[in-house]
Amino acid sequence: MLKSEFISMETSQIIIRPLRRSAEYYSVCQAMSSFTNTRSSETPDEIWLIEHDPVYTLGQAAKLEHILNPGDIPIIKTDRGGQITYHGPGQLVVYPLLNLRRLNLNVRALITLLEDAIIGFLATYGIQAQARKEAPGVYVNNAKIASIGLRIRRGFCYHGIAFNVAMDLKPFSGINPCGFSQLAITQLSDLGGPKDLEMVANTFSEQLKKNIVAKK
Repeated sequence: MLKSEFISMETSQIIIRPLRRSAEYYSVCQAMSSFTNTRSSETPDEIWLIEHDPVYTLGQAAKLEHILNPGDIPIIKTDRGGQITYHGPGQLVVYPLLNLRRLNLNVRALITLLEDAIIGFLATYGIQAQARKEAPGVYVNNAKIASIGLRIRRGFCYHGIAFNVAMDLKPFSGINPCGFSQLAITQLSDLGGPKDLEMVANTFSEQLKKNIVAKK
């Protein structure tokens, strides 16, 4: 299984899985679903760090009218919330597999926690970012830098964050990202931040872990 391919680093009952690159989207989703279905109330939480091969993903609320010109990029329906988005090389996808009951978090509080972790991380590079209650995710100067889409099952969450680091942004023009026409998209490297995806993955996951532990 995909899960066994990772080398784990366990601290404070949260296991951070090292960055997995060139990951096929469907197999990762199947692994997340399997992990969620088989975990118990005692299972430690995990954070998976992924760089996906190019793919458009449709959330449960997605409308086909938001697919404009996908070219040869695969389109996959998912069980996460939200609309359509793009994943590809140079984007950090973070899957927090969390026990929400143990953390005493509802969905809105979880989204805020994830947004705050991104905003705090960007602030370390002098980048001011904001969240929008009506459109989950993180924005810099009205351009979206990170999307959030989640699924909750049996009190456990999966799916998560797509954080643009150093990628080709052109595929976003083939869709209405997150269901918004002409939504501007930005990324960390274009704002003066680092381009090294692995370094960003390691640093951001530790920031996210601290935020989660603080909620316990």
